[in-house]
Amino acid sequence: MMKSVLVTGALASLLFAAPAMAADLSRPAPAMPASAVSAPPVFSWTGFYIGANTGYAWGSGKGSADALGLDPDGWFGGGQVGYNYQFQNNMLVGLEADVQGGGISAGNGPVSSKLESFGTVRARLGYAVDRVLPYVTGGFAWGNNKITDFGTSQSQTLTGWTVGGGVEYALTNNWTARAEYLYTDLGKADYKALGEAGVAASTARLGVNYKF
Repeated sequence: MMKSVLVTGALASLLFAAPAMAADLSRPAPAMPASAVSAPPVFSWTGFYIGANTGYAWGSGKGSADALGLDPDGWFGGGQVGYNYQFQNNMLVGLEADVQGGGISAGNGPVSSKLESFGTVRARLGYAVDRVLPYVTGGFAWGNNKITDFGTSQSQTLTGWTVGGGVEYALTNNWTARAEYLYTDLGKADYKALGEAGVAASTARLGVNYKF
């Protein structure tokens, strides 16, 4: 009799415990917290930089140089230094100065013209798309132009303006590469042999910069 009571009690306990066990089994396992994924930092163009460039120029003479067909062209190379500031909305303003030298020249018989050196001081305005920076630029330009007439040479420093644009790409956090076009009008100066003469030129250049 006692054994029957014990068996009956055990069966009853199992019957009452079964629904609770089934509910525990059907309950979904607690979700594990998702691991935080850090976004890569956005590149900043703000800072000083220094660099080098090379390119090709083609232009036309002005004043008497134009009348004589002294339209210079040739290769050049030089360096630049500047500073950029990037706003939170990705607009960028900057200031750059560069100096160039090379063989931008033209000749017509005994008369020749050579732009021995030139440079600019320019503002830059751009919009940064992470590591890509398209920009426009413009400002002051100068050039040391030499004219030779029957063996007699005279050099004059010309001043004028320049305007253009380009695109720059950040290769690393410090190194950038760029392609740029400028149109430069250096005006005219008075030469003893030819009178008023000058030069205007287009330049296409490639360059690299190191950003500090």
